[in-house]
Amino acid sequence: MDSGRPPDPVMAPPGRDVLDGEDQALLERVAARVVELHLEVPAILALETGRPLSVLAAQTLHFFEPLVAGLLRLPDYQRFARLVERRETIEVLLRAIEGCAEAAQRARRETVAARRAAGPRRGRPS
Repeated sequence: MDSGRPPDPVMAPPGRDVLDGEDQALLERVAARVVELHLEVPAILALETGRPLSVLAAQTLHFFEPLVAGLLRLPDYQRFARLVERRETIEVLLRAIEGCAEAAQRARRETVAARRAAGPRRGRPS
């Protein structure tokens, strides 16, 4: 029975490593939100620790829906839960979080360096 829709890449066979553009964009949004909330260290620790249990973790996401709802729009929630079931996705998410965290730290350093280069502010004693 063909529904006329293309196969869902999230439900890809276990040997398939390819994430489509929507999956990659979703993982990038999650990573950016994690870094925005300054939760990169706990997120990386949780992902690394739970990697062997990714299928169980995906099933548990339904229990933690209120927490995850702060990171994702509700329509993305089911897709994210299915993505987490695939172990290779955990590595992609880890790399995305680390990349976002490095970019944020670089931006903070550049801001501090620019402030220092601008010299002391007026009205403040040196």
